[in-house]
Amino acid sequence: MKKLSEILYLLAIVVWVGGMLAVGYLAAPVLFAELSDRILAGNLAGKMFTWVARMGLGCGAYILLFVLVRRGWSAFRSSVFWITLAMLGLVAAGHFGVQPIMQHLKESALPAEVMQSALRDRFATWHGISSVVYLVQSVLGLMLVLQGTDVRGQGTVKSRGAR
Repeated sequence: MKKLSEILYLLAIVVWVGGMLAVGYLAAPVLFAELSDRILAGNLAGKMFTWVARMGLGCGAYILLFVLVRRGWSAFRSSVFWITLAMLGLVAAGHFGVQPIMQHLKESALPAEVMQSALRDRFATWHGISSVVYLVQSVLGLMLVLQGTDVRGQGTVKSRGAR
């Protein structure tokens, strides 16, 4: 039977990447397609992206810790380590950098909707940046699933010193 730490490691990968894909490529597009109120759709999508980011920060931290503890110094040669670190950097950039800028633009446009204001172009630019960051993070997430869930001994789950 797998150790609890290995189960949590695999669960962290699946929850993080699955949550990202479900929210970014299913829930958010459905909200905009089905709700006539685009402001409501945007607000709901924004809240879901916030929760995915928070979840990603926690899951990513656990994955890094697991790989470091499991592999020691050889963790720095692990693709899982570097993919996770890159994903964490993108999550942090999006959540703590891009999203506050977009929120500020929304608030600055009040009482009008940002897309109906003079700030429309700036918001669209930052939204595009956010979308590209999320897309890159999603591709890295798929790579993480492929690399990180290899429990036959080729991936990071192998114990320190094992070949």
